[in-house]
Amino acid sequence: MSRLLVRATGALLVALWMGSAFANEATPTLADPVAAKREVELAAQLRCLVCQNQSIAESNAPLAADLRKQLREQIEAGRTDAQIVEYMTARYGDFVLYKPPFKPETLVLWFGPAILLVIGGFVLARTLRARRVAAATNLSAQDHERAASLLAGAGKGAGKP
Repeated sequence: MSRLLVRATGALLVALWMGSAFANEATPTLADPVAAKREVELAAQLRCLVCQNQSIAESNAPLAADLRKQLREQIEAGRTDAQIVEYMTARYGDFVLYKPPFKPETLVLWFGPAILLVIGGFVLARTLRARRVAAATNLSAQDHERAASLLAGAGKGAGKP
């Protein structure tokens, strides 16, 4: 009986420990509802540098928590949205923004996918055209006759050479 009690206690302790591992730390909210709304809107515009597919508002990464803390501090300091975004991009680069600005350094981000699509279409068209030309010119008259006879006899003895 005591063995069962020890195992049950151990299992309970492990379960409590595992539950605390997944618990998120409570973040203090801004007392001003307007400032809290600004924080949420700005956090949705900034990319988590660790996750890269989530905003800092969505991410649970420690770096995202630090970025949210910096954002909160900037709001409490009375900075405007533009000043906060400028501060974040100066510190972390344009990659921190979900919508990078349109400038020479980011042209590849804006036009890269379209350019790759056009190049891929061009390569596909050339490859298909080359295959069609090669298939039409490689067969001799004898090969055409043999193919026609094979196709004509395909219905009669399927599976026989």
